[in-house]
Amino acid sequence: MLTDKVIFVTGAGRGMGRGIAEALADAGADVVVGDLALPPVEETARLVEQRGRRALATVLDITRPDTVEAAFARAVQVFGRLDGLVNNAGIVRMDPALEARQEDWEAQLQVNVIGLFTCCQVAARQMIRQGGGAIVNIASNAGKVGFPNMVGYNAGKAAVINITRSLSTEWAAYTINVNAVCPGGVDTDMLMDVARWVTARVGGAPEELVKAMKPKQMLRHVQPIEVGRVVAFLLSDQATIIRGQSINVDGGDTPY
Repeated sequence: MLTDKVIFVTGAGRGMGRGIAEALADAGADVVVGDLALPPVEETARLVEQRGRRALATVLDITRPDTVEAAFARAVQVFGRLDGLVNNAGIVRMDPALEARQEDWEAQLQVNVIGLFTCCQVAARQMIRQGGGAIVNIASNAGKVGFPNMVGYNAGKAAVINITRSLSTEWAAYTINVNAVCPGGVDTDMLMDVARWVTARVGGAPEELVKAMKPKQMLRHVQPIEVGRVVAFLLSDQATIIRGQSINVDGGDTPY
């Protein structure tokens, strides 16, 4: 499905980013994995190589355009091209809306919105030079539902959904296909972080709350690699008729 394509995944040092990288390798892609620190992405790169594909571990901070430019340039230098981008890097800050702090708003928007868009820009310029490509942005069902105590995160992910629509329309002329996926409570460290925040305020064990945060139509959590398989399809030539969409991958929790 992605045989010999080169895909860059941000936030690939753990969790969903690592699962996405593994799924892309299973689909035949060579994968560039980027994150804030090198050791975690080196581990992800090893998992990609164990699947018989080439990998490159890179360090980048998507809030710093210079590091984004350098990481993408390195990817093209090593592999000769860039066929796809997965904007997975993101952060969450939990607070009731009445207590939300400006610095937390700014941090989330800087990473989840502005940094994501910077990566889109840098990737698109390379894709235009080589004749096209595909981008998948990791949004969230939080951008559609609006969960309590997450107003800044909700707003940022709603922005990602609209950025996806906008870029899909504008960059179609360059043969760049842009879509998003909207995960829910995927089995990652971030989900446990949310559970710890909640139980610290209302009581209970975070592990028990995580167990209860399963999709209502499933008896288990969605796994990172399962999100990755949807991402892999959207990056493939088979998905060229799917454009500007934000597809729920949350086990049926969000029906729109």
